Amino acid sequence: MAQRNATCAVIGAGDYIGSAIAKRFAREGYTVFAGRRTVEKLAKLKSEIEAEGGACEARGLDARKEEDIANFLNEADSHAPLEVCIFNPGANVNFPLLETTERVFRKVWEMACYGGFLTGREAARRMLPRGNGTILFTGATASLRGGIGYAAFASAKFGLRAVAQSMARELGPKNIHVAHLIIDAGVDTAFVRQRIKARGGDPDQLPPDTLMEPESVANAYWYLHSQPRDGWTHELDLRPFAETW
Repeated sequence: MAQRNATCAVIGAGDYIGSAIAKRFAREGYTVFAGRRTVEKLAKLKSEIEAEGGACEARGLDARKEEDIANFLNEADSHAPLEVCIFNPGANVNFPLLETTERVFRKVWEMACYGGFLTGREAARRMLPRGNGTILFTGATASLRGGIGYAAFASAKFGLRAVAQSMARELGPKNIHVAHLIIDAGVDTAFVRQRIKARGGDPDQLPPDTLMEPESVANAYWYLHSQPRDGWTHELDLRPFAETW
C-alpha cells in the first residue's frame, strides 16, 4: 500500500471498534498512532497492521491526563502531520442509581467526556496551523437518552456530544471536520456477548446481522473523513437493520 505523509491517532484503540478503525486507516496509507491504557494489549493490533504492510506505533496512555494526550499527539504530529484524530474510549458501565458511587460517576465522566475535550482541543492545536484535519468522536445510544442504570455513562456521553457540537461549530469554518458517531447498536464484542448471556440469551442464536460488526463501524469513520467539505456530516447514527429506535 502507498504510504501517506500523514498520521491518524486513535485514542481508545481497544480490541474491537478501536482496532477496526486503526486497521481501516492503516490500509489507506496512514501511519496509525494507537493509544490505550495498557500498551502491551496493542501488540496484536500493531503486528496485524504491519503484516498487511501498514505502519502502526503503539503507546500507553491515560485519556484523562492532559499531559498524556498532549505528548501522544505531539509524537504523532512530529512523525508526520496529524490529519485524523479519533476519540474512542469505552467507559460503558451500568449501576442502579443508589449503587452509583461518586467515584464511579466521576471516573466515567473523566474518561468519556473530559478525555474527549482534552483530545479534541489538543488535536485542534496541531491541525489549525495547517488549516486541515478531521476529529471524530464515538458516541452511543446513551448520547441521546439515559436508560436505567446509566446515570454516569449517559451523562458523560451527553456531555461528549455537546463538546463535539461546540467544536464542530467553531472549527468547521477553519476547515477542521468534527463529527460525532452514535453507535446505536450492540456491537459484536466479547463485552456485548457477555451481557446477552447475563440476560439469559444466546448470542450465537441471534439472526444474522443483528449485532454490528466492528468493521462496519470503521467503514463509517472512513466515510466521514473522506467527505468533501461541501457536504460534511456532523452527526451520523449507525444501527443494524433489525434494531428498533
